[in-house]
Amino acid sequence: MNAVQVNRKAADRAASGHPWIFASDITHLDGAQPGQPVQVNDPRGRPLGIAHYSSASQIALRLLTRELREIDRAFFLHRLQAAEQHRRRVVHDSDAYRVVHGEADLLPALIVDRYADYLVVQTLNQGMDASKAEILSCLEEIYHPKGIVLRNDAAIRSKEQLPLERSGTAPDAVTVRMNGLTLRADLLHGQKTGIFLDQRENYRAAARYARGGKALDCFTSTGGFALHLAAKCESVEAVDSSASAIAAARANAHENQIRNINFHEADVFDLLARYASERRQFSLVVLDPPAFTKSRKTVDAAATGYKEINLRALRLLGPGSILVTCSCSQHFSEADLLEVVAQASLDAGKTLRVLERRTQSKDHPILLTVPETLYLKCLILETL
Repeated sequence: MNAVQVNRKAADRAASGHPWIFASDITHLDGAQPGQPVQVNDPRGRPLGIAHYSSASQIALRLLTRELREIDRAFFLHRLQAAEQHRRRVVHDSDAYRVVHGEADLLPALIVDRYADYLVVQTLNQGMDASKAEILSCLEEIYHPKGIVLRNDAAIRSKEQLPLERSGTAPDAVTVRMNGLTLRADLLHGQKTGIFLDQRENYRAAARYARGGKALDCFTSTGGFALHLAAKCESVEAVDSSASAIAAARANAHENQIRNINFHEADVFDLLARYASERRQFSLVVLDPPAFTKSRKTVDAAATGYKEINLRALRLLGPGSILVTCSCSQHFSEADLLEVVAQASLDAGKTLRVLERRTQSKDHPILLTVPETLYLKCLILETL
């Protein structure tokens, strides 16, 4: 195994519990090859652990283990079994969940989602892509799936000089159970890997605060929030700019015999402005937009977007109403979200009570020393 040497900055970062080492912090490569497991040594030659090496990404090394050991099939089998044991403890009333959440399961750049009898896999760096055969073999042994789909079409693979591709066999729609509902997931063409699994627990939380009246679910995607709110509300409006998303959400409502959701294909910003001018009122509004920023350089622009959309939503809420507002932008912190919502509430002349501050569901675990594993923020607020 090649021994890559890094500088003091990288060694200190590793000692702080973070698995990433940047290309600028490598002082000697020792002939390391793309995707290869390498031993990582500090400036004095002391081993820090074993990492996957990437020749293309700025994140050149991702630590796999602090031990000096082979990165073989036995290694992946042990890590995947540990990941599944965690899901058995934290996932309830669902056969759709995340099996592996990258760094948070000590398998950097690997994503595995389960949809009933099917698995969806993403290998997002050179190392995991090179280990694909061993990983798939282990998944077959643990789950005995009817099929495995490779959704390696994520843009981040381009930074690893890896091709964007999809492969595997699955039905056009895989039926799964979630929180007492039946949902259909398109594993080959749906957003993310089929369904937004990270919001599963937040769907239930939002429904707990629904107290009749009319609800508005913005950026509904496959209908997650709307379907959960329907049983508690007189009616729900579900909005998305994607025709395919609206079609999928409508099919999910039909599958569950839910008839009090009206689906609209529309631009959410424009629709909220129109509803405000029409003085429409709702008892609950959900904002679950796509990421407004994917880099620190555009955080200020994202803040403007988040403030504006929350301001427009607040104008539709009277006293005693509920706002559920989310951000999946990794670079936009909970503190950032709280600040822009507070600013929006002042501009709207509303006083807000914080009912819950939530994150992603527990099958998307968060490592205390790796802040990048926390990306989803969900605030549940009440107007006074």
